[in-house]
Amino acid sequence: MSSIVRTEDILGGEPRIEGTRIGVRHVAGKVVDAGYAPAYVADQLDISLGAVYEALSYYYDNIEEIRAVERENAETRDRLRESSLQPKEPVS
Repeated sequence: MSSIVRTEDILGGEPRIEGTRIGVRHVAGKVVDAGYAPAYVADQLDISLGAVYEALSYYYDNIEEIRAVERENAETRDRLRESSLQPKEPVS
């Protein structure tokens, strides 16, 4: 059976299924947010159904941690969007 691990050099240290680059947030997003069946997610991601349930268990046991990661990622996206080059305004 797989386990949930964190390593700083993979997915920025987010919790993920060991031996993969599949994050707990990714699995939870498909099952919890998108409403896909765990068996479907396991098939689509080519992981065991047990790994899906383990990721979901980690998600529910650590929901505040996952929410903090989501907030941090959103803040980073906003900062990058603000600092990226924008096309010039058209001249009339």
